[in-house]
Amino acid sequence: MLTTTLQRTLAILSLIVAGEVIFALPFHTSRFFRPTFLEEFGLTNTELGDMFALYGIVAMLAYFPGGFLADRFAPRWLIVVSLVLTGAGGLILAFVPSKTTLYVLFGYWGFTTIFLFWAAMIKATRIWGGANSQGLAFGLLDGGRGLVASVLATGAIWLLPWLAQGQAELSMQLIIYYYTAATFLAAVLVWWTLGDGNVGSVQAVPGSRQAWSGVARNPSVWWLAGIVVAAYCGYKGIDNYGLYAAQVLGMSDLASAKFVTAASYTRPIAALCAGLLADRIGANRLIRYVFGLLVLSYLVQAVFGFVYLGATLIMANLVLSVVAVYALRGVYFAVLQESRIAAHHTGAAVGIVSLVGYTPDIFFAPLTGRILDAGTPAEGFANYFLVLTILSVLGLLCAMVLARKVRREAP
Repeated sequence: MLTTTLQRTLAILSLIVAGEVIFALPFHTSRFFRPTFLEEFGLTNTELGDMFALYGIVAMLAYFPGGFLADRFAPRWLIVVSLVLTGAGGLILAFVPSKTTLYVLFGYWGFTTIFLFWAAMIKATRIWGGANSQGLAFGLLDGGRGLVASVLATGAIWLLPWLAQGQAELSMQLIIYYYTAATFLAAVLVWWTLGDGNVGSVQAVPGSRQAWSGVARNPSVWWLAGIVVAAYCGYKGIDNYGLYAAQVLGMSDLASAKFVTAASYTRPIAALCAGLLADRIGANRLIRYVFGLLVLSYLVQAVFGFVYLGATLIMANLVLSVVAVYALRGVYFAVLQESRIAAHHTGAAVGIVSLVGYTPDIFFAPLTGRILDAGTPAEGFANYFLVLTILSVLGLLCAMVLARKVRREAP
C-alpha cells in the first residue's frame, strides 16, 4: 500500500512539474518579464501578439492528433520527448535571434508543447482522480503548476539585478538559460518517476473512428469547449498585468515583475480550494459562480480604472481576477466526469475541447495587442478589460446551458 501511495504521489508530482515547466519558455519569459522581453527583442505588443498567434495556430492543429495518440500510448514517453524538444528551443532563444527566427520558434513551440504532451497529461490526471476526486486531481494539477510557476519566477527575478547595471541583454539571457535548464530537468524527473503503469489505472485503449465520432457529436463537449475559451482568455489576460502595472500604475520593470509573480502565488491556493469545493457542490456550479465574479471584476476595472479607484484598490481588484481565473483553470476539465464521457475516450474529448478551447492562443494576443497599441495606455487597458468582461459573460452562458443539459439527461 505504501509503495502504491508513493507511486501515485510521484506520478502527480511529475505531472505537475512537467505540466508547467513545458510552457515556461514560450510563456513565462514574456509573462513575468514582459517589459524587459519586449525591450530586449525589440518587439511591439502587436508583434509579440502575432508570434503567439502563430503558436496558437500550430497548437490548434496539434490538439486533435495529440488526443488520438494519448488514447493509444502511455504518457511517459510522450511527455519526455515533448520536454526535450521544447528545451532545445530555449537554446535558440538565448541567442536573441531575429524577429523572423522568433516567429519560427514560437510556431515550433506550438508543436512541441501540445502534440505529444497536452492530452496525455489531462488523461493521466483524470484517471489518477478516479470517479470521486476529479476536482482534487485537477485542482492539484493546476494549483501545483501555479506553485511551480511562481517558484521558478521568483528564482528568475534574482537574475534581474543586472537590469540596474545596464546589462539587460545578459539578464534576459540568464533568465532564458534558467528556464531551459528547468525544462530539461523536468524531462529527467518524468523519466525516473512516471512509470508506464503508476498513474492510477492509466492504460492505452485503442479507439475507433466511430467512438471519436460519437464524442464529437456530444453537445457537452462543445459547451465545455466554450467554457474553456472564456476561461483561457482570462488566463491569457494576466500576461498583460505586468504591462498595466508599468504603463498605467507607473511601476518599474522590476516592481511590475514582482507584482505579477506575487499574484501568481495565489494560483496553488485558488486551484486547490476550487477543486475541493467542486467535489462538494459540483464543478459546473462553481464555474458559474466564478464567471459571475469575473464579470463584476473586469467591469469595475474597465469602467472605473486607476483614475477613480486609485492604485491600491486597482491592484486588489487585479489580484481578485487572478484568483478567479486560477480557480476556473483548476476545475474546468473536472466537468468531463460530470458530463459522463468515458475515461478511455478522454483523449478524444480533450483533443476536441482543446482544439476549440485554446483558440485564444491564436486570436487573443493579436487582438489585445492591437487594442493596447491604439491610444493611450489608460484607454487601451479600459477597452482591454471590457473585452474580458464580454468573454466572461459568454463563458457564464456556456456553463449555464451545459448545466441544464446535464440535469435534463441525469438518470
